[in-house]
Amino acid sequence: MKKLLLCSLIGAAPALLGAQVIVETPAYSWHGDTITQGSFMATAPSAFEIISTYSAQPGYYMGIDKEWKLKNDISSYPQLKTPNRLHEAIYNMGLDEMVNAVEPDTTLRTGKEWAGVWTRDVSYSILLSMAYMQPEASKISLMKKVDSLGRIIQDTGSGGAWPISTDREIWTIAAWEVYKVTGDKEWLQYIYPIIKRSLETDREAFYGTETGLVKGETSFIDWREQSHPRWMQTADIYNTETLSTSVVHAQAWKILGEIATILGHKKEAKEAFAESEKIAKGINDHLWLDDKGYYAMYLYGRDNMLSNPRAETLGESLAIMWEVADKERAKKISASNPTTPFGVAIFYPSIPDMPAYHNKALWPWVGAWWGLANAKAGNEEGVMEAIGSVFRPAALFATNKENFNLENGDIATELNSSNMLWCLSGNLALTHKILFGIDFEKDGLAFKPFVPKALAATRQLDNFKYRDASLDITISGYGDKIKSFKVNGKEQAPFIPAKKAKGNMKIEIVMADNYIEPIGVNHAPQMNTPITPIAWLEGTTLTWNPIEYINHYIIVKDGEKIAETRATTYDASEPGEYQVIGVSDAGVESFASEPRSTRPEILVNIPLSDNDKTTVLNIPVEVDKEGEYYISVRYANGNGPVNTENKCAIRTLSVDGHRDGIIVMPQRGRDNWDDYGWSNSVRVRLTPGQHTVTLDFRPDNENMNIEVNHARINAIRLVEQ
Repeated sequence: MKKLLLCSLIGAAPALLGAQVIVETPAYSWHGDTITQGSFMATAPSAFEIISTYSAQPGYYMGIDKEWKLKNDISSYPQLKTPNRLHEAIYNMGLDEMVNAVEPDTTLRTGKEWAGVWTRDVSYSILLSMAYMQPEASKISLMKKVDSLGRIIQDTGSGGAWPISTDREIWTIAAWEVYKVTGDKEWLQYIYPIIKRSLETDREAFYGTETGLVKGETSFIDWREQSHPRWMQTADIYNTETLSTSVVHAQAWKILGEIATILGHKKEAKEAFAESEKIAKGINDHLWLDDKGYYAMYLYGRDNMLSNPRAETLGESLAIMWEVADKERAKKISASNPTTPFGVAIFYPSIPDMPAYHNKALWPWVGAWWGLANAKAGNEEGVMEAIGSVFRPAALFATNKENFNLENGDIATELNSSNMLWCLSGNLALTHKILFGIDFEKDGLAFKPFVPKALAATRQLDNFKYRDASLDITISGYGDKIKSFKVNGKEQAPFIPAKKAKGNMKIEIVMADNYIEPIGVNHAPQMNTPITPIAWLEGTTLTWNPIEYINHYIIVKDGEKIAETRATTYDASEPGEYQVIGVSDAGVESFASEPRSTRPEILVNIPLSDNDKTTVLNIPVEVDKEGEYYISVRYANGNGPVNTENKCAIRTLSVDGHRDGIIVMPQRGRDNWDDYGWSNSVRVRLTPGQHTVTLDFRPDNENMNIEVNHARINAIRLVEQ
């Protein structure tokens, strides 16, 4: 029967192609109740079924679903009625898979292939839609991600999790969203000390003292070489100052201020708001790329930082959503972030010698954030393409898969799963938060619909639960302005105060059918940068390997671009930290090469120390002249692999009794105790003469493992700035 249905669909393709085109790119078309991509197509025979003819890349290990049929009872959740049957089916599939994601212990499962609760996955899912769709499961899931010290758990990341990965504060924003949905004051009392303790610990561990930015890995992009040059060690990743993670921290401090205000802690609220503003200022001062119209992905390097000028979609989206970007910049970002035929990349352009996963990939939940951000920025075309980028794979793969290869739209990436929590959450959010405009505020429910003209229709959403009310919402027309808003037949402002949300409430929204001024979309093909040069010093001459198809090279000294050349050598006799960037004919830059320093350095070998929490290292050093010095240690940490677990070693560094920063010694491979590398460096000012550098463990150096926090140290290095 299924085969006959598929054959009839293929035979009907010409007729279906005549249906109204809703979204069309060079890669796919959504027309009527059908999505086509080349010879493949997906359609919805009913609101509770999707049939696809898609075939995955031959030989790929993960099979695909070619059919979805409703399996669970979804009648207790908001019911969508819309003239577009495919939209309705994709929405219902999101509800169906959401039911699958609720475990017997009332936690939210990460995905079909991924059991358990992960901090960032569940938090982003809660923010998208699970806070109001599954409020109890959201609360229980968040409570699972608090450690015995009352801190938010950073449960995954490169080199031993925290503080290399530092986006755990997304938990804070998710917990606040649960409060906005429920109004539960006991929940607020519970989360306040957790948030405060975690943020204060983070501030000590990895806030950039000069820029105001937050150090650590780009939020959720936690496979080291998937988003960084190969030369970067995990200690180097700790040292990066990152857009998305900084935006998360800025919003987390703002929320701490909001909670402190509600609880009557005026002093703490003032301090929290000031911290938020400081980070936001750092983002705007140090990451904004005016020539590109978006923020840089991160600052990177060793002792001197330079900008990675890639666009990073989640960070750009969150900067718009949480108003780190002002209205003018929000519009620029929505018009400038490159959009490929399949949708926005996780970051753009891609790394050439890395397979698709975060690299060269679209993740639908990030596409959903991009849709929300475009709606807030007022970009109608951007909203349509974002919705299309989520609906295309949902229909063709008949499930909410996690990620897709931007070169062909397929699931052939390094790792994937069906029934992914954050992707189904993004699927639902597009309907609820854009087309119906549902927006939770701390004291009520606001309505801010954004309905592109291509989606003009009368839609109904019944049984939407809010506090003590059940809402039946009808919306008609298109545009971004409301002509009429009625509750139980009475005209009012598009806002329902929380205290008045009781019983069954019938809401009628009529849009103004207004013209939305076009902003535009930066359509771009999937593109790679040049490969990263490999550079070394021959005496004081910087030398690097020639790269094919390179137009020229940029020389970087101490984080600043100082020269251009077509040669493969450069005179580095002037003391400094040097790097090389390759530039293509199209003007696209590679990553900068590994830094090579011609600055004077002092190396002090010390007796091998198996440094645990009880060890205090006092190391005498002597310098000849006053100035700035970068201090790092040579260490081994064989407590775990490079790409996961939670045993990063952390110590406080002091000079002559003054605390100057922390030394981070990430995992370098399980039982790999003979592999030594350099930690991050801490900048200090020294006077001529003898000094004592101290490394000791302090309470704020507790890692996520708590029990295991040690490394071997055999040298200390001072590099003159």
